[in-house]
Amino acid sequence: MKSDRGFVTALLGSLPFVLAIAATLAATGCSRDSNLFQPSPLRSSGRARAIGGVEAAVLTQTGEPPAGLVHVALDGSSLELWPYTGTSLGGVPSDPVNLVFAGKADPIRIRAALLALNGDRTAFGFPAAYPFNATWSDAVGDVHTHYSSGEGWQASVIQLQLGQYQPIRVHLRLFRTGVPFAGGGTWTVGGAHFEVLIPGTADHQVLSWELAQQLVVVDMIRSGLLDPATPYVLSDVINEAPSFRTIPEAIYNGLPAELKALTGGPAGDASAPVPIGNDGRAAILHVTGDAPLVPAPFAQSFTLTYDQVIPKPLCSDGPLDWVHVAGPVELNRAGALDADGRYQYQTRIAGRLTITPVDITTNPPAPAGPSYTAEVGDIQSGAADPGVSWALAESRRIAPQRGGTEFLMTRLRVASNGPDSYRAQDKCP
Repeated sequence: MKSDRGFVTALLGSLPFVLAIAATLAATGCSRDSNLFQPSPLRSSGRARAIGGVEAAVLTQTGEPPAGLVHVALDGSSLELWPYTGTSLGGVPSDPVNLVFAGKADPIRIRAALLALNGDRTAFGFPAAYPFNATWSDAVGDVHTHYSSGEGWQASVIQLQLGQYQPIRVHLRLFRTGVPFAGGGTWTVGGAHFEVLIPGTADHQVLSWELAQQLVVVDMIRSGLLDPATPYVLSDVINEAPSFRTIPEAIYNGLPAELKALTGGPAGDASAPVPIGNDGRAAILHVTGDAPLVPAPFAQSFTLTYDQVIPKPLCSDGPLDWVHVAGPVELNRAGALDADGRYQYQTRIAGRLTITPVDITTNPPAPAGPSYTAEVGDIQSGAADPGVSWALAESRRIAPQRGGTEFLMTRLRVASNGPDSYRAQDKCP
């Protein structure tokens, strides 16, 4: 890959409007300041009632075990787990689990190990080019869920990135299980992927599971914290193989050749969605050393501008119901690791977008109705002590129109020392 990061941005920015075929209106930090962790002033249920939500459909989940649990094993110890991550408590797979850590493997320690590394991976065959020469940092991303027997549901309190939110990055989510490892310590589960920001949106498209897994394994080896005799082993096939999910052909065909090569897909254009390769195996890493904790705050704040034609994300009337979405979305994350080893964060995402119905049978798509404004807002907060963690994520999409207000609101709460819940409420005019 070329060393100039700008070439990726330039090439991706020139893609046609159909790049956003997989995009939606959704966009997918901290100290002990008590104000950071107050409940959202716009609680989903209260706002829904205020705009007529008593008529809305409501989905409630309380965290029953998902189907399809599997076992992974290391040194005579095993973990029973769901081999996927999700976005609710319903057992619907989103990403495959491709990393499992055992031993001195608390997520806070894994974070410390990765943040301590420099960006030189040339000894392992990676080029001195972005993002392969980048360093790890805390990441903005959707809160995912995972299930393991014993602990139950967990949330991705700690999320890390190799690179930045745009244009491309490796994104890693970590899930504490609390399940003891027979050799000492506990098990931690991870899901990693290599992804690209879809131009004109705040949303990502996954390009590879395997590349991200390899980078995390390489960096854990570089940390010097793995068992020198057997640093890692591969599990049996535990999730869908030889691929999981796809890259829409409109997105794939606009990728530069270097990124196509990294996906393992065809060198030329594709005429159908391109499968994302997945061997179905998790790398099980045996962590025997302690990464030193470095108390410090972290923060990031940036704005992304929507300017894209996408399928109508709420209350769609069919495959030809598309809209042009325009406007800024602000993303802010702040947090800290304190001297007691407590990790806390909060993320806020907010925007007011102009939505215009369009006729996609014309080229370029022509306006097909009056514009209206949609409100986008997410708030996430979470914390992890050496033995306890919790996360809360609320999301709202509200679009008042002449015929009535359409909206979608969700609320996810996952805690290792309390009840778990997921609630989704939506309404069409």
